[in-house]
Amino acid sequence: MNSLSQRLPILDSSSQSLEEWCVAHDQPAYRAGQVRRWIFGKRVGDFAGMHDLPAKLRADLLDKYRLFTARVSAHQIASDRTEKLLLKLADGHFVECVLMREPKRRTVCVSTQVGCAMGCVFCASGLMGVKRDLSTSEILEQILRVDRLMPREERITNLVVMGIGEPLANLKALLPALDTLNEKGGLGLGARRITISTVGLPDQMRTLARHGKAFNLAVSLHAPNDELRNELVPINKSTGIENILAAADEYFECTGRRVTYEYVLLSGLNDQDTHARQLGAILKHRNAHVNLIPMNGVSELAFCEPSAPRTRQFVEILQESGVATTVRKRKGADIDAACGQLRLKRERSLVQLG
Repeated sequence: MNSLSQRLPILDSSSQSLEEWCVAHDQPAYRAGQVRRWIFGKRVGDFAGMHDLPAKLRADLLDKYRLFTARVSAHQIASDRTEKLLLKLADGHFVECVLMREPKRRTVCVSTQVGCAMGCVFCASGLMGVKRDLSTSEILEQILRVDRLMPREERITNLVVMGIGEPLANLKALLPALDTLNEKGGLGLGARRITISTVGLPDQMRTLARHGKAFNLAVSLHAPNDELRNELVPINKSTGIENILAAADEYFECTGRRVTYEYVLLSGLNDQDTHARQLGAILKHRNAHVNLIPMNGVSELAFCEPSAPRTRQFVEILQESGVATTVRKRKGADIDAACGQLRLKRERSLVQLG
């Protein structure tokens, strides 16, 4: 039998490649579909549990592949039943994924990179920089780990790619993962149940538009003008709001999906009436939706949430401009809910120990 380090993550295998492998091991191609149903539909924990497969095939799978490559390092449960997992990857790095429960939804939020290179000044994800991209299997494993936390009667209904990292900077691994979730034998999540968040990388936004699937796109704008956005989102110096909006317009034209603009409200920085009016002016003639996110406090960052009246005033100005606006409900407020916060604590503790 191959050693653990020599075995490949089976979640990196496409349906076709797994079929080819089965045929090469004297098994009919349809066995690949059975394997995938066990993984994605029946929440199996290992190959031995795939009891309708021939013993020889299970042994061959065990010799060639690993189902999971990470381990759960921490599991937090909030009073609202939001659950956060900290996964330790095979190389010792950490990523987070979250399960958010609502009356009719079970939404999973996943990460796409170890750390983040975008440098948004109010976000914990990038405080220690970016280490590397996640693989397709590491993205899928987050979803399957969360899926296995849920009772039998619950199923994942939605996916948001809004965790640690910039998703569009890792399209090469993300798109195969989303295709796997889409196709028969995956989790059965349609494109309209998947939302991808980006800080605004215009070329990659156009690539995503041409992928042929109408995912929901959320652009993390956070400022209504380049001067302020350059301070809050440094990558904006090489993109600019006008170019981002043009790419978002193309995304809408290609997919028919209304673009959401996320806007973290930072008290005293980007939450004033003039900011709301500027934001309304650049979005009012677009098929756009604004999702306001009051700052989720992080001890390492010197930003705070605006008052409730200030948030309401911001909403009213946008709505008067004709822009559809909602305020995101906070989930998991009594755990390390801010994106990257739990990973940051663990990584820093290991640095101190070292």
